[in-house]
Amino acid sequence: MAVFCRTAARVLIPARSLTASLSVARQYSVGGQYEYIVVEKRGEKEDVGFIQLNRPKALNALCDGLMLELGRALDAFEADGQVGAIVITGSERAFAAGADIKEMENRTFQECYSGNFLAHWNRVSTARKPVIAAVNGFALGGGCELAMMCDIIYAGEKAQFGQPEILLGTIPGAGGTQRLTRAVGKSLAMEMVLTGDRINAQEAKQSGLVSKVYPVDQLVSEAIKCGEKIAGNSKIISAMAKEAVNAAYELTLAEGNRLEKRLFHSTFATGDRKEGMTAFVEKRKASFQDQ
Repeated sequence: MAVFCRTAARVLIPARSLTASLSVARQYSVGGQYEYIVVEKRGEKEDVGFIQLNRPKALNALCDGLMLELGRALDAFEADGQVGAIVITGSERAFAAGADIKEMENRTFQECYSGNFLAHWNRVSTARKPVIAAVNGFALGGGCELAMMCDIIYAGEKAQFGQPEILLGTIPGAGGTQRLTRAVGKSLAMEMVLTGDRINAQEAKQSGLVSKVYPVDQLVSEAIKCGEKIAGNSKIISAMAKEAVNAAYELTLAEGNRLEKRLFHSTFATGDRKEGMTAFVEKRKASFQDQ
């Protein structure tokens, strides 16, 4: 009987592994689950989550359905221990040309206020794993806001950024006035928000809105390379580093330094900190276990 049980266990373990693999495959399958986005895992080790906005006829306008799907995809990647970074992109023509104006045209104040309209759009900014925006073409209105929710922005040479809500008789509502000002400074942010004027990729880089500019056809692959580089580090330490940098936007210098010091001290409770320093001393590549 014991022999039978051991044999059965050996048979069942691969079966359970197959079931888990199929579950993960279904999780990232486009068919049936996602209508407005394409979700995959990229990179040599498939450790980079990849989300492509997919409303080409609407220039990837951000409708409510798309943003809900984006949130679900982020939840899946956050729960996937293999994924260490996430890339969000659109098409070569448009990252996202803005919010879906047809969807919000007839909304009332009461609907917006009581329903906390756009609240769930903030999901990208709350992701614990690093998120990279790969922006080609238009990133306007909600599209610019979505890019700014990400931790790193790479731009294609023909990218354009703007907050043109003023031309529609409204103002940005998903962080545009706040994140843009922190990224580029008050004067340029005011100009963009009050006139609706756009800036190109080079201007965005010079102002600090994006970190790198690439040829259009190389942008996504370069963003994935960045994601692979991040994913190769300890995921738990990356989360601490991201928390510390983001705190700089919210805290005073003294408070931020105190948080940084506490997070730095916390790394000494991890096996990855020990492995990283030991590997350095032994002149070998570290093998992080995310612990």
